Amino acid sequence: MSMFCHQCQETVKNVGCSKRGVCGKSEETANHQDLLIFVLKGLSLNYEKAGELGVAREGAGRFIAEALFVTITNVSFDTEKVNDWVLRALKIRDELRKKIEAKGGTVDLSQDCVAWSGSESEYLAKAADVGILSTENEDVRSLRALLLFGLKGIAAYGDHAAVLGYEDETIYDFMAEALASMVKELTQDEMVALVLKAGELGVTTMALLDKANTETYGNPEITEVSTGVKKNPGILISGHDLKDMKQLLEQTKGTGVDVYTHGEMLPSHYYPAFKKYDNLAGNYGGAWFDQKEEFESFGGPVLMTTNCLVPPRDSYKDRLYTTGVVAFPEITHIDEKPDGTKDFSAIIEQAKSCTPPTEIENGKIVGGFAHAQVFALADKVVDAVKSGAIKKFIVMAGCDGRHKSRQYFTDVAKQLPKDTIILTAGCAKYRYNKLDLGDIGGIPRVLDAGQCNDSYSLALIALKLKEVFELEDINDLPLEFDIAWYEQKAVIVLLALLYLGFKGIRLGPTLPAFLSPNVAQVLIDNFDIKGITDPSSDIADMMK
Repeated sequence: MSMFCHQCQETVKNVGCSKRGVCGKSEETANHQDLLIFVLKGLSLNYEKAGELGVAREGAGRFIAEALFVTITNVSFDTEKVNDWVLRALKIRDELRKKIEAKGGTVDLSQDCVAWSGSESEYLAKAADVGILSTENEDVRSLRALLLFGLKGIAAYGDHAAVLGYEDETIYDFMAEALASMVKELTQDEMVALVLKAGELGVTTMALLDKANTETYGNPEITEVSTGVKKNPGILISGHDLKDMKQLLEQTKGTGVDVYTHGEMLPSHYYPAFKKYDNLAGNYGGAWFDQKEEFESFGGPVLMTTNCLVPPRDSYKDRLYTTGVVAFPEITHIDEKPDGTKDFSAIIEQAKSCTPPTEIENGKIVGGFAHAQVFALADKVVDAVKSGAIKKFIVMAGCDGRHKSRQYFTDVAKQLPKDTIILTAGCAKYRYNKLDLGDIGGIPRVLDAGQCNDSYSLALIALKLKEVFELEDINDLPLEFDIAWYEQKAVIVLLALLYLGFKGIRLGPTLPAFLSPNVAQVLIDNFDIKGITDPSSDIADMMK
């Protein structure tokens, strides 16, 4: 094999990509990412030792989070940039070693990930020996993969919070602990415990990000978002980064250039801080995997702020920009300045020379049902449940993707009884958020909490309902999970839900390829994890 990657739902034959990633990632990029994770394990061992000795670790935890974020699906396709991350990781690892030794301590040089310092010409050869398949035992490999991919989700959400100035050292400490554990001989019980602890830290991280977003931009509010276009030229912003969104809106104000959201940036419309911008024109298109057609038809420049990038067509490469950890060869990258700001003037000037966007639809999307907004409607919701007007809440959050089998989620939404409410977050919503599914006593049947990280809001809503109905077990709520997953942020959302005690979660369109039969059985036995079947059968089971 020239590479091996099985971290996303679309991996080849639900086994693994071994020549080129389905995402478009080259074997060189994939192998450099494996090498980066290998070096991060050594950095983490030194990070732990430094903590034991009281050695300063300034910025090392944040670096681990950013570096893991680089390896998430559809983030970086640029081998040279990943190579730069490897060099930085080696430098920080070895700087920690010097500090430890200066304090009279020692690092574990018996661990290859601590001692190795090959030249760049040796990187690919080394990567071939340290990837996911270097762990021979199938079940150990599976548990390590489940933990690693959960860590990547924690890293993404932790980085989003850190960008806004919100950090929690316990998150960084756990990431280092978990990475370091992958080169230690642990029992199966110890590995399972770390996976469950990842779920706990996932809750901590999503709570921190929720605090960062709401304290910075306000609590999301019920909002109607236009899907049509206006007469001004526009910039399309995709990804997840709300700070980039704020800076772009501020810099385009008064320029005659409108800003449209795409994919997971749709929920930015729900925040009060963004409502004041007249140049926030609406949402264009749908989920990430349709971007080739949608970026082309948009006609103006596109800013990709985080993951969900698809290798671009030549027709719009010259008007595609990346920023943050996302990168693609020969695509203009907007770097952050030392003061934390970014200069989007080149994008704005290009937009002025472009024609207005080509309209591909014209309607409204309603969203903004994060926990604070739903709590404000709690009495109305509780009354509807008590009266029987609402029989079930179906959580259909998660990721969208290209597989035709994902039509299942649209069909479920269409076929669910009219006395059910769909709770959603993430880009999975695009499978049904433009359908006219009606309402129940004025409560829309699709309640969109926001981005994938806002699945935390859905958990808070469930916990609030448990309290209101005075239930001992959260699984006694009239609540069912029918989750779509694609990449590693969905993995940490799943682990967080398991940590909170939710059982009976349906997961599709396939169960993860990285779960060995034995590890999958552990999840089934302890948490009643289920695969999806067909809409009518699953709906009948959910409505029991």
